[in-house]
Amino acid sequence: MAPVTTEEKVLITGNVAAAEGGVRAGCRFYFGYPITPQNDLPEYMSWRMPEVGGTFIQAESELAAIALVHGAAAAGGRAMTSSSSPGMSLKQEGLSYLAGSELPAVIVNVQRGGPGLGDVRCGQADYFQATRGGGHGDYRLIVLTPHTVQETFDMAYGAFDLAEKWRCPVMILSDQQLGQMMEPVVPAPMQNIPAVQDHPWALSGAEGRPARIVKSFYWRQGELEEFNKHLREKYLRMEKELPQWEEDRTADARLVLVAYGTSARIAREAVTEARQAGIKAGLVRPVTVWPFPAAPLVAAAKRGAKFLVVEMSWGQMIEDVKLSLYGTPRPVDLCWRAGGGVPTVTEVFEKIKQVAKG
Repeated sequence: MAPVTTEEKVLITGNVAAAEGGVRAGCRFYFGYPITPQNDLPEYMSWRMPEVGGTFIQAESELAAIALVHGAAAAGGRAMTSSSSPGMSLKQEGLSYLAGSELPAVIVNVQRGGPGLGDVRCGQADYFQATRGGGHGDYRLIVLTPHTVQETFDMAYGAFDLAEKWRCPVMILSDQQLGQMMEPVVPAPMQNIPAVQDHPWALSGAEGRPARIVKSFYWRQGELEEFNKHLREKYLRMEKELPQWEEDRTADARLVLVAYGTSARIAREAVTEARQAGIKAGLVRPVTVWPFPAAPLVAAAKRGAKFLVVEMSWGQMIEDVKLSLYGTPRPVDLCWRAGGGVPTVTEVFEKIKQVAKG
C-alpha cells in the first residue's frame, strides 16, 4: 500500500482516505486494534505515522486504544482511533470519559452488521450508539457521515479543527462498503501543526504557570450538576451552529427521501429513476447526524411533502426524522435492510412508487 504523498488525484479506499486525511490534518498519535472491515486503516497508519514523526501503537484491546487516545489528547496531541461495530462497543466507556473531560479526538467507525459479533458486511445499525452517546452519562459526540471517499478524506481533514473548537470528540460514521471501496480523491495539503500543542487546557507541564486540571470526576455536592449544565449549554449551541446537510431535487419534491452514507448513494439513484417515471422525489442527506439537521425536513413538510427514510437497520435514523417533524402531520415511511443486507436501487424505487401512491 503506497503512501499518499501527492496533492493530485489518487485512487484510494475510504479507510485510507480517513487515515491520510487525519495525517494531513496534523494527527501524530494513532492507537487502534484490528477488526474487519476497518483493518486497512490501522495497517496504513502503522507505517505512515513513523514516516511523519508520529506514534502508532496497536494496543492490547479496544479499551486500551481509547485510553491511549485520552492520554494523548489531554497532553495536546491530535489523537485518532478507529474500529468497527463490536470494537466501538468496547470503546464506549472511554468515549464517555473523553466527553466528560472535554477532550478533542477523532474516532472512525466503519460499521458492519450486528447485533453481537454479527458479520463483516455492510450495516448502519450503530446510529443510536453514535448519536445518543453510547456510553454512560449525559453527553454527545459530533457525528459526521460521509457518502463518498473524497468526503471521507475531507471530514477526517477537518475533524480535528472541529473537535478542538468545541472540545468535543468527533466521530466519522462510515460503513463497510464506503470504507473498502476505491474512488478518486484529491488530497488537501499537509498542515504544519506541532505534534503537541499548548492549548489553554493541555497538560504540558506547569512550570511558570498555574496548574491545569483535566478531569471528569466531580465529588463535591452540586459540582457535577453544574458541570452537566455547562455541557448541556454547549451542546445546545452546537445544535444551532453545526447541522449540515445536502439537498438534491427537493424544491418541488412531493416525496423526500432521507438517507446517509452508502444508503444515500442508493437513494440518490432511486430518486433519479423516480423522476424519470414522473414522480417528484428528492433527497435530503444529513452530513451531520448529531446535531441532526431538522431544518430541511421541516421546510419540506411545510410544502406538503411525504418522507421515506432509507437505512441499513430496522429503523434508527427514522426516529430523528420523526422528532424533527414532531407536530407536523406528515407521513414517514421506511425502506430498510439489516444484518448485512444492502437495499438495491430497484427496491428503493418500488418503495417510492408504493409511498407516492399512498
